[in-house]
Amino acid sequence: MTAPVVHELRSDARDNQERILEVARAAFASEGFDVPIREIARRAQVGVATVYRRFPTKEALLAAAFAERMAACLTIVEEGLAAADPWQGFRLVIERLMEVHALDRGFARALTSKFPRVFDFAEGRGRALRGLAELLSRAKEAGGIRKDVVLEDVVLALMANEGIRADSPQARVAASRRFAALMIQSFRADPAPVPLPSPVRPSLPISQ
Repeated sequence: MTAPVVHELRSDARDNQERILEVARAAFASEGFDVPIREIARRAQVGVATVYRRFPTKEALLAAAFAERMAACLTIVEEGLAAADPWQGFRLVIERLMEVHALDRGFARALTSKFPRVFDFAEGRGRALRGLAELLSRAKEAGGIRKDVVLEDVVLALMANEGIRADSPQARVAASRRFAALMIQSFRADPAPVPLPSPVRPSLPISQ
């Protein structure tokens, strides 16, 4: 087999893999994790065997689909831990994690779901939670966060953020920023009022 042909085959394989991952991310975000592999293959215009050859289980597909998002979240938590002021580090982490989740609802669902059992994803999620717990403890000790706040409260806020619905990704991010500001304010030991970001009308109308 000539080198150009081998290169073309490898390029096709890469294109197929990227298309599978793109379709999987969109499907998981809009329909949850019950979307069959066969349906993902159909939308990606590849055979089912092609999907399984690259991702032997749905868990493996999920981990690969959200690997970059997971790495970004771990980096955010590490930057928060490196901040000189634990409270400011905590605030930065909440703001940025909620923004990441607002931009990718599939990833937000994956983080708060019991579905992902593949080691790489579960281990990354565990590292992020341990880092967040450490940052929360430091901020408490420094007097920035009220003493009765626990990690589960932070996770609950992240889960609530996943439920934001808006007409565009930009609107979701804007709504997420306001929600993050509200949550951060509620966690503060000294909740002096601070200006909130501009409100965003949700996609579902509020009853009058």
